[in-house]
Amino acid sequence: MSSLRLVLASASPRRAALLAQISLTPDAIVPAAVDEAPRADETPAAYALRLAEEKARAIAACETGAYVLAADTVVACGRRILGKPATEDEARRCLTLLSGRRHRVHGGIAVATPAGKIASRRVETAVLFKRLTDDEIADYLARGEWRDKAGGYAIQGLAARFVRGIIGSYSNVVGLPLYETVALLAGQGYAPATRLGR
Repeated sequence: MSSLRLVLASASPRRAALLAQISLTPDAIVPAAVDEAPRADETPAAYALRLAEEKARAIAACETGAYVLAADTVVACGRRILGKPATEDEARRCLTLLSGRRHRVHGGIAVATPAGKIASRRVETAVLFKRLTDDEIADYLARGEWRDKAGGYAIQGLAARFVRGIIGSYSNVVGLPLYETVALLAGQGYAPATRLGR
C-alpha cells in the first residue's frame, strides 16, 4: 500500500499542517473547486459531508490510481451556517453570535479510493465560548486572525482564550479530525502506518 499515492484535495494550510503533525505527508496537494453554496434546507452536518464528498470526487476524476482525501469544516449556531466572513463587519457578527454560547463544528471527511469508491464520515465537536466584551471582539478583529476562518475565528490561535470548553475532536475544529481521518483511510485500504516513518 505504501506505493499508492495520497492526494489532499484542499488548499488549506491548516489541513496540511495537521497531517504533518502525525507525519502523514500527501504526495500531492490539489485543491478542489466546487460550488460551496448551501442548498435550501440543508443542515450544517449534511452540508459539510456533501462538500467533502464532492471535493473528493472532483479530484479523483483527474488523479486516477490514487487515494484522494477531502474535507470541509462548517461552523454552525443551531441550523445557521457561519461561513468565512468576507469583511470585518461579518466577522464581528459571527463573534457576537457565538459569544457566551455553545456552537457546533461539523467536519466532513471523504476518501476516494483508486477503485473509484467514496467513503465518508462526519465528525461533530461542541465548542463553548465565554461571553465576549466589545473590546475583546474589537481587539481580535484588529489582529486579522478572522480572515479565511469558518465562523470568523481560529481555535488554534488567539481565539483559544475565548474557549471555555470543548466536547469532541479538537483537530476537527482546526480543520481535520485526525483520528477519524486515519481510521477512514485505513478502512479503505490505505495503510498510513507504512508512511509514518516507523
